[in-house]
Amino acid sequence: MLDYERKFKGKVIAGIDEAGRGPLAGPVVCACVIMPLENDNIIEGINDSKKLTEKKREQLYDKIIDKALSYAIVEIDEKTIDKINILNATKLGMKKALETLKIKPDIVLIDAVKIETEIMQENIIKGDAKSYNIAAASILAKVYRDRLMKDLSKKHPEYNFAKHKGYGTKEHIDNLKKYGKCPLHRETFIKNFIENKK
Repeated sequence: MLDYERKFKGKVIAGIDEAGRGPLAGPVVCACVIMPLENDNIIEGINDSKKLTEKKREQLYDKIIDKALSYAIVEIDEKTIDKINILNATKLGMKKALETLKIKPDIVLIDAVKIETEIMQENIIKGDAKSYNIAAASILAKVYRDRLMKDLSKKHPEYNFAKHKGYGTKEHIDNLKKYGKCPLHRETFIKNFIENKK
């Protein structure tokens, strides 16, 4: 997990990742983090957030925030996603998260996506499983978004966002067909489901 960090040893390294590119509802959340890399500051267990249990992610989330030299978490809402598309919304969120850091990194490691920045960047396919900083960012983004969707579920209980977090599960699609859309739904993502209902 530290190969890329070792490659750029001596530089201030940030990692960026997102959560929520695929769901039918809710924002895409992007996180950027600069983790300390001294041996005694390495947090055991950090990995691609998708490979961790919810309980483990929650534990690591607090440790990451506690240890991070700087971090930022940014939401890009459904209306923006519909307006500029999910890829551009993700890039916008990543760029904003990077620009919100209190420390300017020398290099930014990003999971797959390339963003507009003057800072040197390394775009790594499956970066959340290969880079410590990207994995930390993936945990921040995932836990933050999951917590957000649980909160939003209270406003729209008929969809059960707390369970599926807005992803296109059978339950979500059935509820979407039954109740129609709500303000959290991405118009461009659910268009087919709404049309199928008619």
